[in-house]
Amino acid sequence: MRPFSYERATSVAGAAKAAASHPNAKFIAGGTNLLDLMKLQIEAPAHLIDVNHLGLDRIEATEDGGLRIGALVRNTDLAADRRVRRDYAVLSRALLAGASGQLRNKATTAGNLLQRTRCPYFYDTTKPCNKRKPGSGCAAIGGFSRNLAIIGTSDQCIATHPSDMAVAMRVLDAVVETVAADGATRDIAMADFHRLPGSTPHIETALRPGELITAVTLPAPIGGTHLYRKVRDRASYAFATVSLAAITRPDMPPRLALGGLAHKPWRVESAEQMKGSDAISAGLLAGASTTSQNAFKKELTRRLVVSALQDAGAVA
Repeated sequence: MRPFSYERATSVAGAAKAAASHPNAKFIAGGTNLLDLMKLQIEAPAHLIDVNHLGLDRIEATEDGGLRIGALVRNTDLAADRRVRRDYAVLSRALLAGASGQLRNKATTAGNLLQRTRCPYFYDTTKPCNKRKPGSGCAAIGGFSRNLAIIGTSDQCIATHPSDMAVAMRVLDAVVETVAADGATRDIAMADFHRLPGSTPHIETALRPGELITAVTLPAPIGGTHLYRKVRDRASYAFATVSLAAITRPDMPPRLALGGLAHKPWRVESAEQMKGSDAISAGLLAGASTTSQNAFKKELTRRLVVSALQDAGAVA
């Protein structure tokens, strides 16, 4: 691990200003992903800003009947919250499908959204990776690709986003709240928060340099049946091969978001309007580009969608 400086932020504004005044600074809260990346020298921040003492660890009701989840709410506490379990069950189930109990006790809401890919070539510093070093190439293309992306890929990157929570947040139409060094605030729809790789796979989110996530808001609950299905190589402590967050209600089209398939949680609202689970699956997977090793993900996704919609009573 390379040397770095450290400070404990005492205010949201102070944290954002510190990030703006220190080149190559990083915010740290739970550190469940960042510290691992620092040990491997994939991340080498010159300055760490501890944001654990900013009071962003509360879950509060909003005026429109939704919830405002502080950026520092731990995954365990979010999954266990009575309101989340009752009104946003897909989120609670997605959180409990991720990582381990020990990690969920430390991992934060904002950190979960910002965790980086688990592509094996990203973690192998002997291999080229456009995420680690832009312009160096992508060893995954032509390499081992069984668990990598089949939708929204580019000739620069075929990595997937690893978060379970983000998939549920996407199906719930969550909004990310941020603050910048000048005090300016922004609301970023979850649909726009994570970026596809394109020609800049190292730029993974819509955040600007130094911008700090302060909360994630959920709209008023819509009821219905909430499901989270995660297919993985072992029963626990494994990232999704394919995952599905679903909300169904008799009087509306199903809402569906997929994980394990793309550089971001994948949702296609136009596909949700189609009739029949096979048509919906085809719409979700339109434009998919597979390798010989991950082509099975298309059929696996179709079966996952069919099974979830049948279990929810959304299709015959």
